Amino acid sequence: MLKFVLSIFIITSFGFYVFQQNVIGSANIPSVPVVATGPNGADNSTKKTTKPTTVVRTTPVVNNPPSKSMMNNGGMMGGGGMMNQGTFRNGEYVGSVADAYYGYVQVKAVITNGKLSDVIFLDYPQSRSTSVRINSYAMPILKREAIIAQSANVDAVSGASATSPAFVKSLTSALNQARI
Repeated sequence: MLKFVLSIFIITSFGFYVFQQNVIGSANIPSVPVVATGPNGADNSTKKTTKPTTVVRTTPVVNNPPSKSMMNNGGMMGGGGMMNQGTFRNGEYVGSVADAYYGYVQVKAVITNGKLSDVIFLDYPQSRSTSVRINSYAMPILKREAIIAQSANVDAVSGASATSPAFVKSLTSALNQARI
C-alpha cells in the first residue's frame, strides 16, 4: 500500500512540474524585444535587449573569390539578374531548408547592387515558447552579422546552438546560387 501511495505522489508531482514548466513557467519568461535593423545592420530602434549576448566564432571568415564551379551555378529566384561590380548577382535567392532540431530554418538572401542587403527568415523554430524567445534575439544578430560579413560565415549566437548552424547552412545555399 505504501508503494502505491508513493507512486501516486511521484506521478502527481511530476505532472504538476510538467504543467508548471509548460503553462505557468513560460508566462514568467520575460520577452526579449527584437532589435530592428536597417541596411548594413544599422540599429533603427531605441529598444535594446537587456539580456547580454555572447557570440562564439565557429567558422573562420575567409574572403576567397568564388571558384569557377561556383560561378557556373545558376538558380536565381527572380530579380532581373543584372551583373554588377559586387560579389553576387542581384535578386532574391531562397536557401535550402536546414534542420534546427526543434524546427527548420530557411532564409531568403536579397542581393542589391551585388551585395547582400537583407536576409529574410522564411521559416524558423517557433512551435515552443522557448524557441520563440531564443529566436527573437538570435535572428536579428545572425542577419546583421551576415550582412556585415557579406557571407554566411557568421558567429554562432550563444543560446541558439541549433538555429545558428541551420542559418549558416540555409544562407550558404542561397548565396551559392547568387555567386557571379
